[in-house]
Amino acid sequence: MTSLPNYGDLRAELETLTTEAFRPELSGIDRLPTLEIARLMNGEDATVPTAVAAQLPLIAAAIDGIAERMARGGRLVYAGAGTAGRLGVLDASECPPTFNTDPTRVVGLIAGGPTALSTSVEGAEDSKELAAADLDALALTADDTVVGVSASGRTPYAVGAVEHARSHGALTVGLSCNAHSPLAAAADHGIEVVVGPELLTGSTRLKSGTAQKLVLNMLSTITMIRLGKTYGNLMVDVRASNEKLRARSRRIVALATGASDEEIEQALAATDGEVKNAILTILGAVDGPTAARLLEESQGHLRAALAKASG
Repeated sequence: MTSLPNYGDLRAELETLTTEAFRPELSGIDRLPTLEIARLMNGEDATVPTAVAAQLPLIAAAIDGIAERMARGGRLVYAGAGTAGRLGVLDASECPPTFNTDPTRVVGLIAGGPTALSTSVEGAEDSKELAAADLDALALTADDTVVGVSASGRTPYAVGAVEHARSHGALTVGLSCNAHSPLAAAADHGIEVVVGPELLTGSTRLKSGTAQKLVLNMLSTITMIRLGKTYGNLMVDVRASNEKLRARSRRIVALATGASDEEIEQALAATDGEVKNAILTILGAVDGPTAARLLEESQGHLRAALAKASG
């Protein structure tokens, strides 16, 4: 006779997690009108930004550390399983078109690999060794940052990623939705956005997923602002890879410079379509090659390059 696995310890551990708590007041939710369920869900979602706000000083400290290392050539690596892993992959995949980053600079690792983006990979999230192997494949350096993402804060893949990265001298961040989590404890920067029990018991793709998305938005976006990927609130490093983005590129140059359509077309032609360079040629009254040189000397920061052009 085959013995059944003993899940008692894990079950007891899950019962201590806020994200897994059962809410008896919602036990009849399936009997409510659709509009009432939608109102309940919307009300739950509205509490998430407040929970994120409580962690802003810790988020800001993590961002400063990430930006400092990325300015030296380091990478930002997200590591998670399930929903958390998918959110990391999503955030990483949006950096190249938004900020013109090399795809290797912001990386999303999900337990089980690309297959896990759409299909559950059995046992992958339970392996610290798998996380270590995935990170070893990237040849981590001390200038890299690894962000472990896990709603429970106990997922072995995320915790293992942070522990392995820290042992290699990389900066580490642990993003969880439970207080006093092993993930936060293992990281240099622990961020615990406690959103409370989910509408559906244990369904952490809901409030927890929303909270993680908000924090990941901050980590990548504000890091890119610190690295000079924006000019004010304009995405001056946007990669014009389709018609919409080509139109947006021209609008960004117009908003930054107030130049005429003809001037904008000339500037973009002189800079091979590079928005940041085009803005510098107009505002700094320099040619394309000079704009490229000034930006390189300024590590890509447009304001600094403009100061050099006018000085």
